[in-house]
Amino acid sequence: MEDFFHAGGLPVVLRELLPLLHGDAPTVTGRSLADNVRDARCWNEDVIRPLGIPLAPEGGTVILFGNLCPDGAVLKQSAASPALLVHRGRAVVFEHQADIARRIDDPALAIDETSVLVLKHAGPKGAPGMPEWGAAPIPARLLKRGVTDMVRISDARMSGTSYGTVVLHMAPESAVGGPLALVRDGDQIELDVPARRLTLRVDDAELARRRAAWTPPPPHYTSGYGRLFLDHVLQADTGCDFDFLRGRRPVTGAESVLETRL
Repeated sequence: MEDFFHAGGLPVVLRELLPLLHGDAPTVTGRSLADNVRDARCWNEDVIRPLGIPLAPEGGTVILFGNLCPDGAVLKQSAASPALLVHRGRAVVFEHQADIARRIDDPALAIDETSVLVLKHAGPKGAPGMPEWGAAPIPARLLKRGVTDMVRISDARMSGTSYGTVVLHMAPESAVGGPLALVRDGDQIELDVPARRLTLRVDDAELARRRAAWTPPPPHYTSGYGRLFLDHVLQADTGCDFDFLRGRRPVTGAESVLETRL
């Protein structure tokens, strides 16, 4: 961030992006967006690259869809291993964070570098709170063999500084009966980032049988704020906000004047 600041900072980024933005949009300065950054100068193009010389041909994150994530999932392709962006492997399933902590280094665990590690119950309701558990650990015995990445799938988050071929924010999450809840050890999972697809290779009839047998986990809280959270928090694809706040934000003072004028 210090290098970014000395290279010119956000004004330079905005100026470079102007061909893609509405430069005539008004801003709080009373001038347009284009006017605000017209004189911005880049002092180091190794830090802030020109729009015509991007670091990569696509953006850093992609949104995936498929029968495993009908409402979407997120993968940070800029942090993923190119060889794993198209991959099919056998699922190794962990029901929750404590399960993975207990078993990931068990010598009896049937897992190798081609496996797809699946972590359930790490989403908004399941964890609860969708913590940064997405970059699940790789078994120590694989690390010793030089394996540094595996496909990992969960309804959790991960840090912006984490790396790996990690699919996050699965929606709907497993705790509310999303397809992730139905995945079992040995299922084939196919990741195809170029096609933006994530597919559980299990036929619909079998998935219907599993769904009929599925029961929701007991709630983490039965009263108080915790229960309020569980009853009203939205899924990842709708922002993990409270459902009762949608369209009900208070508008006061200058905001009400602006809204009236608009």
